[in-house]
Amino acid sequence: MAALRERLAIPVLAFGGILMAVMQTVVVPLLPDLPRLTGASAGAVSWMVTATLLAGAVLTPVLGRAGDMYGKRRVLLMALGMMTVGSLMCALTSDIGVLIVARAMQGAAAAVVPLSISILRDELPPERTGSAVALMSSTVGIGAALGLPLAALLVQYANWHVMFWATTALGVLGVSLAWWAVRESPVREPGRFDTVGALGLAAGLVCLLLAVSQGGTWGWTSPRILGLFAACAVVLTLWWRQQLRAERPLVDLKLAARPRVALPHIAALLTGFAFYGNSLVTAQLVQAPTATGYGLGLSIVATGLCLLPGGVTMLLLSPVSARISAARGPRVTLALGTAIIASGYVLRIADSRDLWMIILGATVCAIGTTFAYSALPTLILRAVPAGQTASANGVNVLMRTIGQAVCSAAVAAILVHHTSLVAGAPVPTLHGYLLAFAMAGTVALVACAAALSIPTDRASRETPRTGRRTGARRDEALEGA
Repeated sequence: MAALRERLAIPVLAFGGILMAVMQTVVVPLLPDLPRLTGASAGAVSWMVTATLLAGAVLTPVLGRAGDMYGKRRVLLMALGMMTVGSLMCALTSDIGVLIVARAMQGAAAAVVPLSISILRDELPPERTGSAVALMSSTVGIGAALGLPLAALLVQYANWHVMFWATTALGVLGVSLAWWAVRESPVREPGRFDTVGALGLAAGLVCLLLAVSQGGTWGWTSPRILGLFAACAVVLTLWWRQQLRAERPLVDLKLAARPRVALPHIAALLTGFAFYGNSLVTAQLVQAPTATGYGLGLSIVATGLCLLPGGVTMLLLSPVSARISAARGPRVTLALGTAIIASGYVLRIADSRDLWMIILGATVCAIGTTFAYSALPTLILRAVPAGQTASANGVNVLMRTIGQAVCSAAVAAILVHHTSLVAGAPVPTLHGYLLAFAMAGTVALVACAAALSIPTDRASRETPRTGRRTGARRDEALEGA
């Protein structure tokens, strides 16, 4: 039985990562109808997405640090449990206030991937770590690609609460499997939890992401948005100083400032931006009315199916990305992935009218994302001590989230300024979409340059029997970073 649990640990953790991505996307097909279903305004309904984004961004580094200190399995189960309870609350209510709170609880699931990657590093022998980490990283795209069409089918043919009952059942399954199959990692970073640092980071991130996500709605020069950006600058400056003085900081800024850690974080920010442009723009373009001359007028279900090949490709190619990292190093894999993303946008610019070309371009972007996302955690694992892997990967995931939020705002700004009237309603022009593709492709090339700037690392030494990192290995990682 113990051997069976050990063999199933990787697929169980991957299932948790897929659940996290599914939970983030299932609400998308509902957004047009939620004002009618809940009796709330469209602005209030949009908070069902914003609340998840904000909670995920805040809780990912906090739960990562808690996992390093108190046990990664314990915190992983807590994150999956919060996600499941949030889904159950959504299934039981139509009150918009409760729905927003429930969606914020589901944001805790964003910590599942960095916690799982840290568990894999601690528990697996070195020859299996690379492929397992690559699979965990690809679950973000796989879950997003699966979640959209499945949720759309449920919404189209059943009561909308059924969708949340289904995700609740999946959540219960995920928690049960993780409790049964995943062992607690023995690697800990003892000390007192930095509550002041956690509150300061939360306040700064809420101000930043709220301003970025609501800038298009409230107006970029409105007092509220400018005030949020100013508050973000002040709070994060004070937080930075507090972290440098803290004995056990939430985020080790001295470690994070080293090139082998800082450059992967920068690359994660840029890759998150480049990756998100693909799914965000594709979903809008194929649903555009045929009267525009370029739109295909597809339903939300068909739109999800257009993105599905990319998700399947990510699953199939995750072992390939691990082999490239083993042979050439994760720095090369990251550079290759971001270059492939850029080439996918070249295809999107060349032809965004034919469905097969749209699917091909989106799939190429997904392939590049697989390589890039599998390399990022490996770079972090090689550059930080074992006791800080969950918190460091949590920061890396946070950078991806910020990149996605900035991409959403940037794409919205471009499309708003490039519209034409179709049947009396403003619709983005094809030129606007092509500009968005060009912007995302350019950011991917900048990410490629950042990847190539990452210093190479020495080959890591593992204990031959268990594959777990020794104290000497952790000290070497710090010295070499």
